[in-house]
Amino acid sequence: MAITAYLYYSDVGAALTFLSKAFGLKKSGAAMRDASGTIRHAAMKLGDSQVMMGSPPGRYRNPRRLGQATASLYVDVGNVDRHCARARKAGAKIIEEPAETPYGARRYGAEDPEGQQWYFAQEARKPGVMRKARPRVRR
Repeated sequence: MAITAYLYYSDVGAALTFLSKAFGLKKSGAAMRDASGTIRHAAMKLGDSQVMMGSPPGRYRNPRRLGQATASLYVDVGNVDRHCARARKAGAKIIEEPAETPYGARRYGAEDPEGQQWYFAQEARKPGVMRKARPRVRR
């Protein structure tokens, strides 16, 4: 069983370009266009995982226009620091610098141009195994 995220974007074509450049996602399958040629639905992959996206009907407001995130994606990658550097270079807004979490991952967070939040992580150590604190040196 797999869960596939479906994200709404005001400009799916721009999202395809940004997600490829910043996060390394690859187009998957054919994009669906309306009569004017505007992309209304598309899919992308990162490894074996897929994300679908489309233009919502009606008076949609993306997280950037809404002023807050409504969801986030958590994606496993091989090297968080290298991935973060790529995203930063491509113009992603870094909302959380790479850091180790208490649950054993090294993670960072980024926002795409429409305000969708993405968290990228790699396993840093076994979950539940906390690092020993370094002894304090008194001066």
